[in-house]
Amino acid sequence: MTIRLADAAATEDFGRRLAAHIRPGDVVTLTGMLGAGKTSLARGLLAALGLPGEAPSPSFAIVQPYAPPETAIPVLHVDLYRLDGPEQMEELGLDEALWDSALIVEWPDRAGEGAWPQALALTLDMDVRGGRILTAQVPSGWETRWPI
Repeated sequence: MTIRLADAAATEDFGRRLAAHIRPGDVVTLTGMLGAGKTSLARGLLAALGLPGEAPSPSFAIVQPYAPPETAIPVLHVDLYRLDGPEQMEELGLDEALWDSALIVEWPDRAGEGAWPQALALTLDMDVRGGRILTAQVPSGWETRWPI
């Protein structure tokens, strides 16, 4: 399924709508080139979950945790761009976090082939007309919650 997002505001708004459907144990992966809107989508989601202010990009921290009362549910916003390879994944403890948190993962390809097969996989591409094209691969665990 593809969705056209006209601008950055529409990308954030999609994240807000997605927040109404996310729950602990979910993984949402965000793929796209630099500047495609991955962090904008994540910021919209986090804002809708109650985060005051703008969420920082987790590029340098790699994992930015959020938890109640700051957000409605525990969320880890993860940016794997700086990982050197999938062997560094274990030390992040993301699999254990899924017991009670949702994961929003930017640059999921850095985790290695087959990471999070149950994830709602969102890809953002630049649209030649401006804005972005969002493509979703919807796993069975999301079928009753999709489309957003």
